[in-house]
Amino acid sequence: MWSYTSDSHYSPGTHLTGFKVEATDGHIGKVDEATEEVGSSYIVVDTGPWIFGKEVLLPAGTIVRVDVKEEKILVDRTKEQIKNAPEYDKDKHRGDAAYRTQLGTYYDRDHS
Repeated sequence: MWSYTSDSHYSPGTHLTGFKVEATDGHIGKVDEATEEVGSSYIVVDTGPWIFGKEVLLPAGTIVRVDVKEEKILVDRTKEQIKNAPEYDKDKHRGDAAYRTQLGTYYDRDHS
């Protein structure tokens, strides 16, 4: 769940900040932060007005494709699944293993 898949066409070192993010049913925002740490990679998406300026954290395993030319990331979740995810907590996401497990479980379980 926390690693980029080879099918995503993600290349290590690619700067994803600012890329547009598309759910299976439409645009959800832009990448505000991205990591490529082995086993704990993710992107943080600024949803802007879509969900009242909320940021969401998406594990790298939700990414289907990175389109560098178009600066777009496609994820395999719906807007509703992303909107209903556990709330992103800037303070917890870096060091709280239970929080990361909660997010990983949600996205893994909610994948259809």
